[in-house]
Amino acid sequence: MASKTIAVVGATGAQGNGVVRAILAAGGDDFNVRALTRDVTSAKARELAELGAEVVVGDYSSPEGLAEAFAGADGAFLVTDFWTHMDPEKEQAYVRNLIDAVQKAGVKHVVWSTLEDTRELIPVDDPRMPTLLGTYKVPHFDAKAEADEFFRVAGVPTTFLRTTFYYENLADALAPARDGEGRLVLNIPMGDAPLAGIASGDIGRVALSIFRGGSEYVGRTVSIAGDVLTGKEIAEALADALGEPVEYRPVTHDQFRAFGFPGADEYGNMLQYYTEFAAEFTGPRDPAKVRELTPEVRSLREWLAEVGYRLPNAA
Repeated sequence: MASKTIAVVGATGAQGNGVVRAILAAGGDDFNVRALTRDVTSAKARELAELGAEVVVGDYSSPEGLAEAFAGADGAFLVTDFWTHMDPEKEQAYVRNLIDAVQKAGVKHVVWSTLEDTRELIPVDDPRMPTLLGTYKVPHFDAKAEADEFFRVAGVPTTFLRTTFYYENLADALAPARDGEGRLVLNIPMGDAPLAGIASGDIGRVALSIFRGGSEYVGRTVSIAGDVLTGKEIAEALADALGEPVEYRPVTHDQFRAFGFPGADEYGNMLQYYTEFAAEFTGPRDPAKVRELTPEVRSLREWLAEVGYRLPNAA
């Protein structure tokens, strides 16, 4: 029986689910896994329980409940879901609750899923990109980066895991769409810049590698990607998976922000950050180095083949 327990926050979300499944797929040779979720009766939670996870209630807004959920855990994977509320202050309040809970539980190693502070490269007063919510350029990046310091000040033994764009977005909000003539077009506003991407499940595989590394990774920042491709290269990979041409026809960032869906301005800012600071963002995310840590991390083409890529709502 495994002697250590990893508690995973947001276990039914993209990243948390990937961590839980990665630990379960390892066969329990290193760790037991405890899956924290607000609703233990949901279909996703029941599925994790059937696979062998210990599923318990864990709510960001309940410090007392979180402390109980972390009790006895040796490690913890922490992630917050900004998109459910889109409020940096609420995001950081939840992080403080998580920190308080892991400290009370005496957790020895935390892997915190985080991102860069975009304002280090494009200040709030820089007119090239709209400022959002008064003090942010890309709030879900910047608020997480600010929260990094909470872990340091509290003395929590933490690995800072910097993630990136999910491949899954290419099967959802950023999937190719047909133009007026029926041709498939990919409109991601990246110009000729490369985009770092990863399968969300592979974030879980890297997190497991970090937990296996233990104290060696405490205090370190690990930046990850499974592939770094231009929009044209992404379109070519999608075309091969779909068996028909996909044209890369990028819109501008202003056009993207004007699409008007909830969070379009922030999403547009994020993609502009990816574009204008591609070297700074992709540089630390070297897929070859990531695979030295976790060989199972997939390229985009490998992921497309594995999932049997299809367009949204395709028959």
